[in-house]
Amino acid sequence: MQPTVFSLWLLTVVLDTVGQLAFKAAAGDPEAGDGLARWRHMLARPWIWLGGVCYVFEFLAWIAFLTLVPLGRGLLLGCINIVAIMLAGRLLFGETLTPRRVTGMVLITLGVALVGAGL
Repeated sequence: MQPTVFSLWLLTVVLDTVGQLAFKAAAGDPEAGDGLARWRHMLARPWIWLGGVCYVFEFLAWIAFLTLVPLGRGLLLGCINIVAIMLAGRLLFGETLTPRRVTGMVLITLGVALVGAGL
């Protein structure tokens, strides 16, 4: 994989993961309340805005990435986001990784490695 392609791919993974974690932090705030009060509370916190900014930049990096690789390959490589988000959710939010989820993560990682290697 070319350095530019790898850098853009890595950037999309990082930005998507940070964006998802920021949205989770905003949505999981126990002080948020219910209904419209919850939305007001979330909009007043930096997490929701960080998530939105990450998604804007991730979109731009993703478009740049797709200009350099075939769509099918790019989409398959993008699946590693699932693994990164699940691991980060475990580390930061203590979310459960069941044996079935770990098996899925391993299979996704192997698939991405095969596609990334050009096989």
